Amino acid sequence: MALYRVDKFSVPQAAREEFLQRICDTHQVLRRQPGFIRDVLLEQVEGPGRFNIVTIAEWESQEAIDAARTVVMEAHAKSGFSPQETMARLGVEADIANYRPVDVK
Repeated sequence: MALYRVDKFSVPQAAREEFLQRICDTHQVLRRQPGFIRDVLLEQVEGPGRFNIVTIAEWESQEAIDAARTVVMEAHAKSGFSPQETMARLGVEADIANYRPVDVK
């Protein structure tokens, strides 16, 4: 059964461009990983929610997610990029979790 990594971000307008570029760079790495199915990057256009940027990545398994996480961490370290430091500097807040489809009958 497929799993979904859903990352929700509250991104200040002044940080939008830099943050989106970092997201795009990371997703370029993710798309090349075994078990990756597809992804989408969403930006809120209306409504009261506080998270204005959302990414959803579909994976074949938890093992694929775990392996991809390791590759991304290595790529970030190699380039000197620290997501935590960047988010703190930009004032970005995150809610990150894995989800699976609900089987409703």
